[in-house]
Amino acid sequence: MMNLKYLAYRSAFELLWATQTPRLVRALSKSRGVIFTLHRVLPDGPADFSPNAILQVTPQYLEHVIIRVREMGLDIVSLDEAIERIKAPAASSGKFVVFTFDDAYRDNLVHALPVLRRRKCPFTLYVPTALVDGVGQVWWQALEDVIATQDAVATANQDGEISYYDTNTLAQKHAVYNALYWRMRKMPEDDRVTFIREFAAGYGLDMDAHCRELIMDWAELKEFVDEPLCTIGAHTVHHFELAKLDRERARQEIAQGIEVINAQYGFAPKHLSYPIGGKASAGPREYEIAKKLKLTSAVTTLPGGIYHRHRDALTSLPRISLNGNFQQHRFVEILATGAIFSAAFRR
Repeated sequence: MMNLKYLAYRSAFELLWATQTPRLVRALSKSRGVIFTLHRVLPDGPADFSPNAILQVTPQYLEHVIIRVREMGLDIVSLDEAIERIKAPAASSGKFVVFTFDDAYRDNLVHALPVLRRRKCPFTLYVPTALVDGVGQVWWQALEDVIATQDAVATANQDGEISYYDTNTLAQKHAVYNALYWRMRKMPEDDRVTFIREFAAGYGLDMDAHCRELIMDWAELKEFVDEPLCTIGAHTVHHFELAKLDRERARQEIAQGIEVINAQYGFAPKHLSYPIGGKASAGPREYEIAKKLKLTSAVTTLPGGIYHRHRDALTSLPRISLNGNFQQHRFVEILATGAIFSAAFRR
């Protein structure tokens, strides 16, 4: 079920495609490229109730995007190469695309990696270490998985009062998911951890086992570490929204995530993805922390193209989402035109 915001985006995309505006914008724009955000890669379409379907694309779509951007004359480059092109005083090389994946989902190994290898596509994988340890929470998916199987759910507030929600119909499931999702987004992270663990346990879902099922372990992740096409990046320890933590704890989430990867594999990632990555999740304080930790780059999920001016903002780079709501082949030209998103979102 697509909400009104995405329906509006779809209408705008259709208009842009019909008028062939992206081609003209790319030709005239000073944008040097785009960084794509991806999460899951799955071969089957989502179920009727799949509020997190926005986070998944098919292997076929991923391959089409790789092929199409090259047909458009764009270079697919590593994140390190992209940084060099951003810093260059003149755009002497071609416009670029960077593919990035957040969260280290196991389906990236099963379904994405074969495509990336076949097409010789450089990419970055951002790793949240507690999730790879199997003790983190893929809470957004757990919430979906519980509601999907229930005709009603109950939650308790801080005073112990119980609230009941009907989840019998598809519309009810979406409404309850949205209400509980945003309730958790507004909670302090420690409270959210407790809330979802108790909620899930009440319906027989073990959060640790759920995490282990969805996320690669360290042995599986080693295949990406050894892959020449792959750059491993940091994604904190617990995938907390850093802006909700005090400054020292936010710094530790980033630094310890880097240290854990270094302990596992003998190198310290120099690129970071802020968990969730929107304005409510990371801002100037987090950008400064990343800079002080001497990270080469850090990416948000704020939409926009990449420009030479970003040489002075390498810890707050925008990205454009390749997501389940916009897998139509004709939309690739729009998604690869960063200047459209920079203009629309004033970035």
